[in-house]
Amino acid sequence: MIHDAQMDYYGRRLATCSSDKTVKIFEVGPKGQQKQVAELQGHEAPVWQVAWAHPKFGALLASCGYDRRVLIWREEQPGQWRKVHEYATHELSVNALAWAPHDVGLVLACAASDGQVSVLTWKAPNEWHAVKFAGHQGGVNAVAWAPSGVRLATSGCDGVVRLWRKEQESWQAAGVLEGHRDWVRDVAWAPNVGLLHDTLASCAQDGQVLIWSRPHSADTWTRTALTREPFKAPVWRLSWSLSGHVLAVSSGDNDVTLWRQGLDHSWAQTASLSS
Repeated sequence: MIHDAQMDYYGRRLATCSSDKTVKIFEVGPKGQQKQVAELQGHEAPVWQVAWAHPKFGALLASCGYDRRVLIWREEQPGQWRKVHEYATHELSVNALAWAPHDVGLVLACAASDGQVSVLTWKAPNEWHAVKFAGHQGGVNAVAWAPSGVRLATSGCDGVVRLWRKEQESWQAAGVLEGHRDWVRDVAWAPNVGLLHDTLASCAQDGQVLIWSRPHSADTWTRTALTREPFKAPVWRLSWSLSGHVLAVSSGDNDVTLWRQGLDHSWAQTASLSS
């Protein structure tokens, strides 16, 4: 079973991770053809997620898995990858990870089933500084960086989305978004280039997708449901387009749907990949 698939910054390489404990990297051609160029072995259990760092830092890839570890890999030569860092202080499965915007630096956030969130910051060759803080009771399922500023959003088994901001060397709570009735599986922060507000999307085991919005000058978030009725299956993953105007929703009914917001602020489905 393949648990995650991520394109690199240029859309030329695809990284996948699987229950077979490996991470595989493919070159992707202009017509969609794929050629495997590397297989990374280092995890001892299923690998849940992978994430590419921004190319200004070189060819760097992070992976996390059920073995409670986060591994960071670097491509030394074309097709030759080496593990350059291992982080193994979580007590349970590490479920998700995400690199910060490149202007923040080389910083990786990790979310785990022990309820903790870790933030790893590169300081010097072979030196990473780690900060860990309590995130959600019951476990953390997803983590997302704000497109600007040093801020995080996390979602967890307690049915809420939590917001965090960095103050000096520690992370402080910056808000709680309530509205789901079950585990919140994913949270995605929309790009806001040129916009005067923040937008988040969250999805949950209850089949709901909620859109959260807040003007930059305000502290209160408004909540909008993507659909009048929840999806008929759990919703697992969300992804925004680069402009922040289209939201892709991956649900347990074997479908991926695309949604766009209209001028009246309501959301309408524009495509279904199953069709």
